[in-house]
Amino acid sequence: MKLKLNGKDLASGLLLIVIALVGLYLNTDHSLGTARRMGPGYMPMMVFWIQALLGLAVVGISFFSGPDPLEKWTGMDTGTLIAGIVVGVIVYKVSPSIWSFFGQTYNAVGLGILVGFLVMAASPGWKLLAIICAAMALFGLLLEQGGFFAALTGLILLSCVAEHTHTKKGVFGLLVFLLVMCWWVFIYELDIRVNLWPQW
Repeated sequence: MKLKLNGKDLASGLLLIVIALVGLYLNTDHSLGTARRMGPGYMPMMVFWIQALLGLAVVGISFFSGPDPLEKWTGMDTGTLIAGIVVGVIVYKVSPSIWSFFGQTYNAVGLGILVGFLVMAASPGWKLLAIICAAMALFGLLLEQGGFFAALTGLILLSCVAEHTHTKKGVFGLLVFLLVMCWWVFIYELDIRVNLWPQW
């Protein structure tokens, strides 16, 4: 079988693996427990391992699903990537001294990631990926203090900014549907204990 390299799939798979490895490393601070008595690190560990396996699968498929080379980066793509990393690291280092909330757990990391990806979103080449990643960081930041509904609302609304074709009615309908569905699945059925409303 002839190799036909798909550069986009290869880069995507490697990115998934790197993020999973970073997540597994950061998760070592949490106790895992067992399958019957899960600790706070058990579910994240499972998710990161699944993500790493999916990344390996995407890398494997990339050798036979091409050719589809990566697009050439523009100066703006490179500049916003560097600026996003620099600004994110600065925000991560400075934020705990501004508000004690960012000194707790990984809140400073989350804020740094959020701001870094928003800087990257200035480039059309990074916009979709950066806004979706920023939305996930916003969810993590808001969940504990802002509550489940505020975190989910922030995630959905910021994600919708990534694509300009959404209508206000469509976004509102999606928001209501996902809020109800996520409450029913995670809170009512699975009985996950999180704050539903802000705890400021």
